[in-house]
Amino acid sequence: MTRLPRVDSARRFLDDAKGFVAPATIAIGFGLAISCSSAFAQNAAKGSPDHIKAATSAVDSASIKANTATSADWPTHGLDYAETRFSKLNQITTDNVKNLGLTWTYSLESIRGVEATPLVVDGIMYVTASWSVVHAVDARTGKRIWSYDPGVDREKGYKGCCDVVNRGVALYKGKVFVGAYDGRLVALDAVTGKKVWEKDTITDRSHSYTITGAPRVFNGKVVIGNGGAEYGVRGYVTAYDAETGEQAWRWFAVPGDPSKPFEDSSMEAAAKTWDPAGKWWINGGGGTPWDTITFDPDLNMVYIGTGNGSPWNRNLRSPAGGDNLYLASIVALNADTGKYIWHYQETPGDNWDYTSTQPMILADIPIDGAPRKVILHAPKNGFFFVIDRTNGKFISAKNFVDVNWATGYDANGRPIEIAQARMDDPYDAIPGPYGAHNWHPMSYNPQTGLVYLPAQGVPLNFTGEKNFTHNASGPFKYGATTGWNVGFTLNAVPPKSLPFGRLIAWDPVKQKEAWHAEYVAPWNGGTLTTAGNLVFQGSADGRFIAYNATSGEKLWETPVGTGVVAAPATYTVDGVQYVSIAVGWGGAFGVIERVAEQDGPGTVYTFAVGGKAPLPGLAKYQLGNLLAGVKYDPKDVADGTSIYVEACATCHGVPGVNKGGNVRNLGYSSPETIANLKDIVFKGPFRDRGMPDFTGKLTEADVVKIQAFIQGTADAIRPK
Repeated sequence: MTRLPRVDSARRFLDDAKGFVAPATIAIGFGLAISCSSAFAQNAAKGSPDHIKAATSAVDSASIKANTATSADWPTHGLDYAETRFSKLNQITTDNVKNLGLTWTYSLESIRGVEATPLVVDGIMYVTASWSVVHAVDARTGKRIWSYDPGVDREKGYKGCCDVVNRGVALYKGKVFVGAYDGRLVALDAVTGKKVWEKDTITDRSHSYTITGAPRVFNGKVVIGNGGAEYGVRGYVTAYDAETGEQAWRWFAVPGDPSKPFEDSSMEAAAKTWDPAGKWWINGGGGTPWDTITFDPDLNMVYIGTGNGSPWNRNLRSPAGGDNLYLASIVALNADTGKYIWHYQETPGDNWDYTSTQPMILADIPIDGAPRKVILHAPKNGFFFVIDRTNGKFISAKNFVDVNWATGYDANGRPIEIAQARMDDPYDAIPGPYGAHNWHPMSYNPQTGLVYLPAQGVPLNFTGEKNFTHNASGPFKYGATTGWNVGFTLNAVPPKSLPFGRLIAWDPVKQKEAWHAEYVAPWNGGTLTTAGNLVFQGSADGRFIAYNATSGEKLWETPVGTGVVAAPATYTVDGVQYVSIAVGWGGAFGVIERVAEQDGPGTVYTFAVGGKAPLPGLAKYQLGNLLAGVKYDPKDVADGTSIYVEACATCHGVPGVNKGGNVRNLGYSSPETIANLKDIVFKGPFRDRGMPDFTGKLTEADVVKIQAFIQGTADAIRPK
C-alpha cells in the first residue's frame, strides 16, 4: 500500500511562524530544536511515553490546519476546523470496501450511551465513554494506555435530560481536554492521563447544568458550552487558556435579569426581544450551547449553535411574543475576545425545543454562479440552511423532512409559520423535540457536493400547560420531580405521525435530496465521508455500513453488537488506513427505546482492508416477561399515571410499551422488583448507575400508586 506523507514538526513550526520574521539566531535555535524533536519522535518506540509526548505536543492550530491536506490523523472533533468530516484518505474505496475486516476491539467498560468521535494522532487514540470517562488507546494494537474517570457523582445523572453521555475530547500541545458531565472542564496530560488543571465552568450550582459536548481548542483557547435548558438555566459559552485554565472570555446566549446591568451590548439588544411579564430569568431562558462550536481560522470567528427556550412554551416564557434572542440561533463571536459579531436566528421565538446546537459545517460553495463562504446547517426544526459565514446573511432554507410548523422561509430568512403550531391546544409537532436532525454529526464531501445527514422522526404531541410554575410538580408535568420545566404536557393526546430513520444525501446548492437510505428506526449514528467515494454510518439496529457516496448503493456492513449513535473516524497508522467507530446505545431516545436485538457494552471497533480479527460474541437482549402478579388497587392507577409521568417516564418510558433502552423498562421487570419498589426508589442499590434517590421527592403512598400504574398498564396491554 502507498505510504501517505505525514506532517512533521518542522512543517508545523513553519505554519505557526507564517508572517513572522524572527532574528536569525532565534530562527536557527528554533530550527535545531524542531529538528531534534522530530528525530526524537521518529526514533522513539511507537506507543512509548516519549513517542506519545512528541506526537501530542505537536498538535496545535497550525498542525490541525496542515493535516487537512492529507487527513492522515484525526486531531479534532470534526476532523478539521471546518468540521466537514471529509477525509482525503482513499486507500479504502468503493472497489475494496467489501474486504474491510476487523483489526481490533477495545472495551469502554460502559453500559450507557457512547457518543464520542475518537481523536487519533500518529496511532494514539483518545475517546470517551459515558460518565465522561476518557480512554487513551494504542491504535496499533487496540491496547489501553491509560483511562481517566473524572469522578462524576453517579446519583446526579438525573440532572441531564439525555443520558450521561460525552461527545469526545480535544487535544492541544500535549494536553487532552474533557468536559465532565457535572460541569467541570479538565485538562489531562496526554502521556499519563494525570490531571493538569480543572475548572468549574458553572456559574450557579443551584441549577442543573451539565456538559455533554466536546471542547474545541484553537489559538491557545479551549472553548466549552453547557446543557440544561429543560431544567431552567441560562446558557453560555466560555473560553479558557489551554495552558493555565484561566478564563479568557464568556458569552451568554440569552439575557439575564433586566434589573441588573447587562454583560454587554448583545445582551441589552436581546432583552428587547423578550417579554418581562414572563420573568424568563427565573426559569433561566435557556439557549444552552450544548454541542456545536465551529472555528474559522481565516475569519477568526467562532460559531456557536444555541439551544431551546426554557421553558419550551413561549406563551409562558414570553407571553407577548418576541423572537427571544439568541435562542435557536447561529452566533458568530470574535475568537480572541468572545465579542458578539453577528447572529442568524433559525427558529425565532422557539416553541418546540428546536435547538440550533446541531453540528454545522463550513464550506465554500457556488451560489448563483459565484463562490460563497457558507455555513451548512440542519437543526432540529427540519430545514436545511445555507448561511453566509462572513456576515450571517440568509441565503436559503429548504425542509429536508416533512414539517408542520412552517411552510418555508421568506426572502428575509424568516419562517412562514402555521398559526396552529403556537396554540396551547393538543398539537402533533412535526418534527418533535427529538428533532429532524439531532446532535449526530453530518459530513460534507466536496467531490460529490453532497452533505450526508442522519434524519429522523420521533412523534410527540404537545398540549400547553395552563398553570405553569417553575420547579413545581403538577398533574402530568413531564419530569417535574427531577427538575424538568417544559411548559407542555407531552402525549396527552397520542401523536398520529409515524417514526422513521433515514440517511439523506443532500445537495446544498440545489437545496434538494440526491438520494436516501431508509432505516428501521430513528436515532442512527453520525456520518463520515471519504475521498474513496464512501459514506460510513452506524445504525440503531446494530450495524456499521458503507455506502457509495455518489449513488447511495450499500456496499458493506457488519454487526457491531448494539445500536450505534456516534460518528466514525478514519486515519492512517504507519501508512495504512483504518476506520474506527465507538459503539454504545443511548442518548435521549436510546435511554428508553431500542431496536437492536443484541445488547453489548461500549466498544471501539476498528477496521482495515484485509482485517482478520474475529468479531466479539454478540449477546441477545433479554427483554424479559411482561410484568404480572403485583397486587394493586385499580383506583390508584389514575394518580399513579400522573406521578409516573412526573418522576419516572424520562428514563423508563411507558411500561410494557417501550422495550427499554440502556435503562430498563419497568413493565418487563420482575414482580419482586416492582413489589419492593420503595427499596429501590429510596436510597436504593442502583444509585451508582445513575438512579436518583427520591427521598423527600416522593412518598411511600406515591410509590404504591406508581406500582399500580406499572402493573395496571402491563395488564391493559397484555394480549388477551
